[in-house]
Amino acid sequence: MITAVILGAMPQNLMAQTNYRLTADKDVSIKVLGTSNVHDWTMASTVMESQGDFKLNGDHQLTALSSFSFSLNAKSLKSEHASMDDRTYKTMKADQFPKVVYKLNSAVITEVQKGKYAIKTTGDLTIAGATQTITMVVIAVVNPDNTITCTGAQPIKLTDYKIDPPTFMLGAMKVKNDLTIQFNLQYKNNQLISKAN
Repeated sequence: MITAVILGAMPQNLMAQTNYRLTADKDVSIKVLGTSNVHDWTMASTVMESQGDFKLNGDHQLTALSSFSFSLNAKSLKSEHASMDDRTYKTMKADQFPKVVYKLNSAVITEVQKGKYAIKTTGDLTIAGATQTITMVVIAVVNPDNTITCTGAQPIKLTDYKIDPPTFMLGAMKVKNDLTIQFNLQYKNNQLISKAN
């Protein structure tokens, strides 16, 4: 009887935990917000790769996130000024370290209202070849079509990643050490994406 119960439960558990992949939705983006002694600035990208193993129960409630990864091509980040972009890529050592990478270590999920969750995450963020363990809160929403939208903002310091804050215009503009990474990401069941393709 015990064996039958275990075998009967296995397909349900396998179905519940599913790999989700980042969609190509037009609203998907990541932004880097910074400031300087002259003005605020923003760099943004819509070109990235990400996937995670989200676990939903029978009521479509998010109960676990067991793995998650994110990768961004550093040179896909663009501002309104090409000269600033080139200087930023040089500062980030983008030729030597072309990817900005994040890998989840742990996640604790709290439901804040029906279909909306606060996920306290701990993971490793690698920029310019330097890795720091960061803790951040991600807001996840399970949408009616079972896609999952993840949003949030995370402050970082350039010097934590061995990056000296760059200067522009012969030193007239000096970028501050503190940045904020802001993201709006949408995930879809990887099996459904594969079938659509």
